[in-house]
Amino acid sequence: MTTSTAPAKAPRPPAPVPPALSRGSRAKAWATRAPLLPALVFLVVVTQLPFVATLVLSLFDWNSLSPEKRHFTGLSNYASVFTDAALRDAVITTVILTASVVLVSVALGLGFALLLNRRFFGRGMVRTLLITPFLLVPVSAALLWKHALYNPEYGLFNGALNWFGSLFGIEEVVQPDWMSSMPLAAVVAALVWQWTPFMMLILLAGLQSRPEDMMEAARIDGAGRWQMFAFMTLPHLRRYLELGILLGSVYIVQNFDAVFTLTSGGLGTANLPYTVYETFYRAHEYGLASAVGVVAVIGTVLIATVALRVVSSLFREEASRA
Repeated sequence: MTTSTAPAKAPRPPAPVPPALSRGSRAKAWATRAPLLPALVFLVVVTQLPFVATLVLSLFDWNSLSPEKRHFTGLSNYASVFTDAALRDAVITTVILTASVVLVSVALGLGFALLLNRRFFGRGMVRTLLITPFLLVPVSAALLWKHALYNPEYGLFNGALNWFGSLFGIEEVVQPDWMSSMPLAAVVAALVWQWTPFMMLILLAGLQSRPEDMMEAARIDGAGRWQMFAFMTLPHLRRYLELGILLGSVYIVQNFDAVFTLTSGGLGTANLPYTVYETFYRAHEYGLASAVGVVAVIGTVLIATVALRVVSSLFREEASRA
């Protein structure tokens, strides 16, 4: 006995969208985006057009003192960026300065975040005082370190050395010139003081987002403080540590204020932003300064891209947890 089955009906094609409806939806979409167009045009004019102009200038040998000798040189300015000894030193100084400031400020920020995550009397006041350095204008913070702390005659550091010397009966105490004897370390210390609160805020937010039920369960099971910190707190803070390191790197690699105010780029402290300033405004080499700026921007964009990916993955992780 044979059974016959009816052939399956082919699915109907979707009904065509009426032209009037599609035009109406497109008009509605454009009407929704229209208020954003002025901001988009302003953003392109302010950011992208100057960068394109800088990119074009980087392809020319152009000294403003001899404008009639300007000529197209292609990528020779970029070759000079990577072969010139002074520019190579600026790149190395930028890497050392950025890595030192970021790592030390992250370590100190983690310590302060662990402190402020506990309940104690006056925690709000302590938190406000610790955040204050990050709220100062960068030039003001650099001037504070240059005159109030580092000055060899009336600075606080040498004053503290005199006080300790008199306390222990030492008549003549060496008064070091901090910025001359350790220039790069002096810049690093000033930047660490200013950027530690930024790292502290990020890590404190991570500490306060820990699942308390898991921490309490580990405490009941007999886990010690070090075990909870090493196997629960640090893994939870991994994304926040990455975020702080990457965002700090993006900002500090562009730092100009501290180098300019404290040492004026001397004694081996000139980083890439200060080198751009020196090349453009003092040497009047517009093409070479533009090439250095483009290299610095590309490096910053690469770091910012990684930072944005970390931020997006952090938000996705928090959303899935919620």
